[in-house]
Amino acid sequence: MAGKGGAWKVAFADFMTAMMAFFLVMWLSAQDKEILIATSKYFQNPFTSPYDNKSGLLDFESSKPANRQSEEGTGKNQAAATSAQSIDLQFLNSVAKDVYRLLNLDSALADKPIDVQVTSDGLRIVVYDRAQQPLFEDRSARFTTWGDFVMQGMAWMIDRHGFHVVVEGHTRAGLVFDNPDYTAWELSADRANAARRALVRYAVPENLVERVTGYADTRPVPMLDPSAEGNQRVTLSLRLGRGEARPRESSPISIAPASLPEPSRPAAQP
Repeated sequence: MAGKGGAWKVAFADFMTAMMAFFLVMWLSAQDKEILIATSKYFQNPFTSPYDNKSGLLDFESSKPANRQSEEGTGKNQAAATSAQSIDLQFLNSVAKDVYRLLNLDSALADKPIDVQVTSDGLRIVVYDRAQQPLFEDRSARFTTWGDFVMQGMAWMIDRHGFHVVVEGHTRAGLVFDNPDYTAWELSADRANAARRALVRYAVPENLVERVTGYADTRPVPMLDPSAEGNQRVTLSLRLGRGEARPRESSPISIAPASLPEPSRPAAQP
């Protein structure tokens, strides 16, 4: 009878042990992440646990939780930067497509008069001056009707999104001029300035134009003969100002061609 009478004590002890384990698990589940990590490490390797062997408490000055918080903060910052970059690239790709639609051009054409490239911080728009669709009148800085139409469209797009602008003028090699004092240097600088004047005239605030440069024939298109007409071009490098981009509008695009007065020819230095 004595043996039978003590069996319930063993069962009760097992029950109490199970309940204590259950409450410990519930308590641990409600603790901070650092405590959970330390407890997990203890059970994985109890002989090298983060607990102090003498006091049985976590070392208050331990740098591991701080390092983990620093790593988590860095990871969040990197994720936010990646997300912002992804948004910027999506926005820039959308604007690049808008440029072709604005000018009624097929972006798949091999010899299209405009080439739009998405860069790390904006767009690079190359407008070619080819005989088939000239941007300027022959060996001058006077825009053709097409050239004026392009500048008007670019001005509208730049003003709409608040891009900062760098304008570059380029010519092909081998150009011959009637005036020996007027060279490819003057022509490329005059064309770049003509583009700047057109942008400002139509819509672009002057403070968004950062630089205007004429390179003559010193920077031909890679893999292209320096004397090829494809080297005659105006390049607009557009930089997206952080926090300055304007909201997209849903209004329809409508740009009508216009003509600019003949620009003067200020002297340019090489």
